[in-house]
Amino acid sequence: MSSKVEKTRARLQKRIEEGAYYEAHQQLRVICQRYVKAENYDAAIAILFTGAQALLKAGQFSSGGDLCVLLIDVYHTAGVKPSPASKAKIFTLLSLISPEEQSRKKFIKEAVAWSSKLGDIPSGDPELQHFVGSLYAEEDEATEAEKHLLVGTKSSTDVLTRLLYRWYTTDEPHTAPQYIARAVLPYLLLRNIRDATRSFDMFTKLLTENNPSLAVQEFQSSTSEAKVYPSLPLLNFLGLLLVAIQRGAPDLFRSLKTHYSHHLRDAQGWDEPLEQIGEIYFGIRIQRPTNLLDMMGSMFGGGGGGGGGNNAPPSLPQIHGAPAPPPPQSAELD
Repeated sequence: MSSKVEKTRARLQKRIEEGAYYEAHQQLRVICQRYVKAENYDAAIAILFTGAQALLKAGQFSSGGDLCVLLIDVYHTAGVKPSPASKAKIFTLLSLISPEEQSRKKFIKEAVAWSSKLGDIPSGDPELQHFVGSLYAEEDEATEAEKHLLVGTKSSTDVLTRLLYRWYTTDEPHTAPQYIARAVLPYLLLRNIRDATRSFDMFTKLLTENNPSLAVQEFQSSTSEAKVYPSLPLLNFLGLLLVAIQRGAPDLFRSLKTHYSHHLRDAQGWDEPLEQIGEIYFGIRIQRPTNLLDMMGSMFGGGGGGGGGNNAPPSLPQIHGAPAPPPPQSAELD
């Protein structure tokens, strides 16, 4: 970085330390635009990052958040791709913004859109999604967290499952299947059998460890093992659904839907994802056109926010930017 840029950064940093927040904010915007016009993108990014950091640390969340959004705009203009360095700046700034600051959601939305457009993954950079989802999970913003964690990293699965279990504990005991379905069904729609299975196993382990009176029956065969929860039929359905997918057994899938049809009628938002799962993994054609994103939007709208209890079982979460799954190649665990 040139000495001129360093002097500018130091001067603006001093103005912020002196409490001249508005003046510093406006000067930072003007100087940034000057560097962008000159195509000196590195200088614009450095000035914005330093200035936003200083304002946020001073509690000037509105001004700092504005510069955060402007930083992403410069990323777009400069063609900056998601990298450890470019993402680290976002992570640092997100850690400093107050959850109550309105510009934070815009910053997150713009950052994910940037990583989707200039990165390699249409649903957004997984590390960025994991960071955002974990941030929301720490704040018990469950409906916001799950949308990001579902398309995050391998580590996101544990964060999501623990969040769903905490959310479940605020509700009635019989609603457990509705909460773990918020991970299992979306993961399956994304052809992520590994994390669907891991999330189910982790959730049921937490359930049994924290509810010693819960009746559990174990069954084993030469090829697989399963646990049955007599008081939670829909939990059994989800577990056996995973077994059917791992075996690539369409007859078992049809039998499960028939056997649990009475209970499935009471499962809010499960019909369409199950139809889609039947087509993806078992080649069972859907009788009417289904748009994956529209379907997930309609089935995932509800649920209590902020980890609080709710009177009705929650529906499932919407996944933003999730591509339609490719034609199935295998029903094996990935």
